[in-house]
Amino acid sequence: MSESSPAPTTRRARVRAPELTGKGGWLNTGGNQYTLADLRGRIVILDFWTFCCINCLHVLDELRELEAKHRDTVVIIGVHSPKFVHEAEHQAVVDAVERYGVEHPVLDDPELATWKQYAVRAWPTLVVIDPEGYVVAQHAGEGHAHAIAKLVEELEAEHAAKGTLRRGDGPYVAPEPEPTTLRFPGKALLLPSGNFLVSDTTRHQLVELAADGESVVRRIGSGARGFADGAAEDAAFNEPQGLALLDDGAVVVADTVNHALRRFDPATGRIATLAGTGRQWMQGEATEGPAREVNLSSPWDVAWWQGRVWIAMAGVHQLWAYDPADGTVSVTAGTTNEGLVDGPGAEAWFAQPSGLAATPERLWLADSETSALRWVDPDGQVHTAVGTGLFDFGHRDGAAGQALLQHPLGVTALPDGSVAVSDTYNHALRRYDPATGEVTTLATDLREPSDAVLAGEDIVVVESARHRLTRLRLPEEAVRVEAVAHRTQRAATEVAPGALRLDVIFQAPAGQKLDTRYGPSTRLLVSATPPELLLDGEGAGTDLARDLELNPAVSEGVLHVSAMAASCDDDPANEYPACHVHQQDWGVPVRLADTGTDRLPLVLAGLDA
Repeated sequence: MSESSPAPTTRRARVRAPELTGKGGWLNTGGNQYTLADLRGRIVILDFWTFCCINCLHVLDELRELEAKHRDTVVIIGVHSPKFVHEAEHQAVVDAVERYGVEHPVLDDPELATWKQYAVRAWPTLVVIDPEGYVVAQHAGEGHAHAIAKLVEELEAEHAAKGTLRRGDGPYVAPEPEPTTLRFPGKALLLPSGNFLVSDTTRHQLVELAADGESVVRRIGSGARGFADGAAEDAAFNEPQGLALLDDGAVVVADTVNHALRRFDPATGRIATLAGTGRQWMQGEATEGPAREVNLSSPWDVAWWQGRVWIAMAGVHQLWAYDPADGTVSVTAGTTNEGLVDGPGAEAWFAQPSGLAATPERLWLADSETSALRWVDPDGQVHTAVGTGLFDFGHRDGAAGQALLQHPLGVTALPDGSVAVSDTYNHALRRYDPATGEVTTLATDLREPSDAVLAGEDIVVVESARHRLTRLRLPEEAVRVEAVAHRTQRAATEVAPGALRLDVIFQAPAGQKLDTRYGPSTRLLVSATPPELLLDGEGAGTDLARDLELNPAVSEGVLHVSAMAASCDDDPANEYPACHVHQQDWGVPVRLADTGTDRLPLVLAGLDA
C-alpha cells in the first residue's frame, strides 16, 4: 500500500508504453489506422472499457469535460476490451460508440491483446502516456478525472518547456449521422391512449409513437444532452431509459446520465424533476431523504410496485424506491457490492440491475452483469430464478437451474404469470415460467432487444440496435435453439496456494492527501467464488493491503476485491478542501499453481513500484 503523493515532476516514474493493437481496427478516425508513434507529442489517455459496464459509462461522462478543455494537447483513445461474447462483435462495438456518444478514437480489441500488454485487470482502467511515449499513471475505476486533469496540466507545462509537446487537431473524425426515426431506443411504455412512449436514448428525447409503433406523434425534449425542466420543446434529458406509468396518468422517466427521475405529463407535455440532483452518488453519501436532495447513480429502469416507484439503480448495484406520498427516496435492496447473493434485501448483492416488471406478488428484475433473472417478494427477500454469477452466460433453455442468458436488460410480466426476458446480447426474447421452472426461447434474430411491452395479444419489442419497435404475436410454441454456454474469456492469474499478499496501490493525486478527518479514508472488502477458496482474509477492513490464505484444495476461482479511497486538497489554509472518492471493484480469476505468484497488486491509482 502506498499513500504518498507522486514524486516531483522531474522524477516521475515512466515505463515505455506498449504498442496499440486490436484485431477489430480503429473507429472514429475516418478509416485511418494509428500507432503510438503517430501520437508522439500528444498526451494520450487510454480508456480500457467494455460497453456492458456501467462504471465504464460513468468514466466516459467523467472524461467529457477534460476532452473538451484539452482537445489540442490530449488524445483520448478508448480501447474496447470485451467481457461478453457479443461485445467481441465489431458491429456491436460500432453501435456502442454511437449509442454512448463517444467522441474520440476507439481501438476495437476483441482478443484483449492491448489489455494484456498493459496488464489491465479491471473495467474501467485509465492509463496516461506522456508526449514521449511513456506510461506515467494508471487508474482503475471511477472518480479519477480530477487527478488526471491535474496530471495533464503538469505534463503540458513540462513538455512545453522541453519542446516535446505538439499541439493541434486530434485524430477524431465524427461519423455521419443516420436518418432513423429512433436511435438506440432504450425502453417503451403503452400509454392509456394506445400509443407508445419510447425513450429515444441516444437522441436524449422521449418519442410518442402512434398505435402502429412507427408514426411519430410528438417528440419530448430538445434533443440536446442536458438537464432542464419545462415545456416539451425546451426540456432536456441525458440518455433517458426506463419509463413507468403512475395512477394519475403521469410517466416517471429514469434519466440515466443525469442521475435523476423526471416526471412527464402527457396531457401538458411538461417535464419536472422528481428525484436526484444531477450529480452521481458516491460511497459515503446519503442513501435516503428528500428526493431532490439525494444523489442517484445511473437509474436504468423504474416500476410502480407496492405504492412506490422502484428504481433499478444500475450504477451502484442496488434497488431504491421513490415515495411520491412524502417525496423521499431510499435504498430498498443491495449493498453496493457487485455479484449474485440472495437473501434479505439489506444483504443481497446485484450486478447492474437494468430492467424491472411488477406483479402483485413479485418485482422481477433483469440483473444484467450476472446474466440473471431475479425477483423480490413482498417481504423484501431477494431470489434468483435464472443465473449463477458474473462469469457464466450463454443461450441455453431448459430447467432454470442450468439455463443461461447473456446480459439481459429487460423483463416483461405476461398474462399467464410467466415473464418475457429481453435477452439483449443473445438477440433473443426468452420466457421463464415459475410454474414449471423452465426457460424457453420465444423469438430470435432481434438486434439487442432492451425491453418489451404487451399490446393486446402481441408483444412489442424494443429492438435497440435496429432502432425500432418490432411487433410479435406471443407464440404458443417456443422456438428451439442450440444450447451455447460461455465463460468470460479473461486469462486467470496463477497464484501460489497458501499465503497471498493483496496490495491495492493508491497514490493520492498531486496536491492532495488521504482524508482522515473523520476516521479511516480507505476501505477494502474481499470475498471469493467459491467461498471455500479463501481460508483467511475475507471481509471488510480499512487497510489497502491484506494477507490472504488460499485453500490448496480449490484449484480455481474468482477473488472479488472492492476498494475505496478518499483524498482531499492538501492546503491547510483552505477550510473547506475539495474531496474526491476513488473506487473500483475487481473480479480477478485465479488458478492455483505451485509456480504461481505470492503477491497480487491491484492499481487503484498510481503505479506499482
